[in-house]
Amino acid sequence: MTGLAGRGIQASRTPWMHEQEADAQGLRLVYSLFDFDARGWSDDDLPALLDAAQRLGFAGLNITFPFKQAVMAQLDELSDGAREVGAVNTVSFANGKRTGFNTDVSGFSEGFASGLAGAATAQIVQTGCGGAGAATAYALLSGGTGVLHLVDSDQDRAKALADTLCARFGAGRAVVAADVADAMHIADGLVNATPMGMAKFPGMPVPSAAIESRHWVADIVYFPLETALLRDAARKGCRTLNGSGMAVGQAADAFQIFTGRTPDRARMRASFLDYVGARPDQAA
Repeated sequence: MTGLAGRGIQASRTPWMHEQEADAQGLRLVYSLFDFDARGWSDDDLPALLDAAQRLGFAGLNITFPFKQAVMAQLDELSDGAREVGAVNTVSFANGKRTGFNTDVSGFSEGFASGLAGAATAQIVQTGCGGAGAATAYALLSGGTGVLHLVDSDQDRAKALADTLCARFGAGRAVVAADVADAMHIADGLVNATPMGMAKFPGMPVPSAAIESRHWVADIVYFPLETALLRDAARKGCRTLNGSGMAVGQAADAFQIFTGRTPDRARMRASFLDYVGARPDQAA
């Protein structure tokens, strides 16, 4: 048994990907959604969920918005990657211990490399500095981004992430953008690492006027696959990257952590695209 904990996750394709891959490998795996919104739970119920899942023999849980950082206080150990990023999206209950991992970094890196090959990365604007944003920021700077301009509604959170990134990658590699329009004017591309674009959070993370045809635009949101941001960018002729690559990549790595089996990534991507639970506004 495994599952996903978060808010507003009823449209998630993660259960389908995990269960289909398990079936293909001859395993019986049940993957449950623990949607705090749908169940009427408060954020304070997260520790109780972890306790119950561990007691019931779950192999682990995936963690998504808004718990990727809050969950860390409930764990016994962190992988090197999770500790460095400061966020957890996968918790294993192996050997009586709760161990946190971060598979978002590798998932985003794989998706970016395949979906935006050759994209200029001297200057990038990123909206969102929470758990997912920390992962995409590490992926971008590890991949050679020159300067990452961070935008977040919480300026203290943006500054904290920028300070952490500069300590790891070098002074000046991450800065807090004072004005997103000014930052976009000098940027090669934009990464949205906020939940904006999901049904629960409609709209765009930057003004449409800030997006130019020379930009590339990436979004980590995958339900729906075509967010308002990506639709606007495509209309202007920008190269775009939806959240499917990150979604499949992180799920594949989590599957291996939970089961000890090497997943077939191409098969998991096919499962993602063939998702039978998709409604018309969520279809690939």
